[in-house]
Amino acid sequence: MVVCGLACWRCRWLLPLLLGLAIIMGIIALAGRGWLESESAPYVQQASLWESCTRGEEDLNWNCESLMDYGWGRAAAATYLVGFVILVICFALAVIAFSIEILRFNFVRGIGGLLFVVAAFQIIGLVIYPVKFTEEIPLAGDNMFSWAYGFGWASTVVVIGCAFFFCCLPNWEDEVLGNIKPTYYYSSPERAPYLN
Repeated sequence: MVVCGLACWRCRWLLPLLLGLAIIMGIIALAGRGWLESESAPYVQQASLWESCTRGEEDLNWNCESLMDYGWGRAAAATYLVGFVILVICFALAVIAFSIEILRFNFVRGIGGLLFVVAAFQIIGLVIYPVKFTEEIPLAGDNMFSWAYGFGWASTVVVIGCAFFFCCLPNWEDEVLGNIKPTYYYSSPERAPYLN
């Protein structure tokens, strides 16, 4: 384990804090308009998880088209949103698990399993979106998948890391709770004459 070893009492909130960070990144991904953007000026294309917008080089107004009119758009949004909702539930369960001492390790592995489900849903949404978007939406100019799409992947990576820790944490239950007595090593006087 790390130096903290999750044995210090303050470290128990590290995993729920990371889940909270994943939720914040997920909100940014869901609300952000930067899933796809023009790479350089003139900026004529931008898209979110929900819609795709284009404009002419001299035009100031965006013409937006809903991606919910496409089956793949609904699928990408639904899978990412379902993963996000389960992530919020896992966050609430983690706060409960680390707040109530009796329940703490009874369902921590279950939270880890749910987090793997979250990661699977989010990865499906994050893969469907760029593949089908580039196939079915006409792109203008040079484009790139941008910051909001990156926040979606960052949230997924944090969720995968937390899932591994939640699944492995019960193996170190005694260390986390401080139930292990320290082991002292000593030598007999014959082997350590400098102790006299």
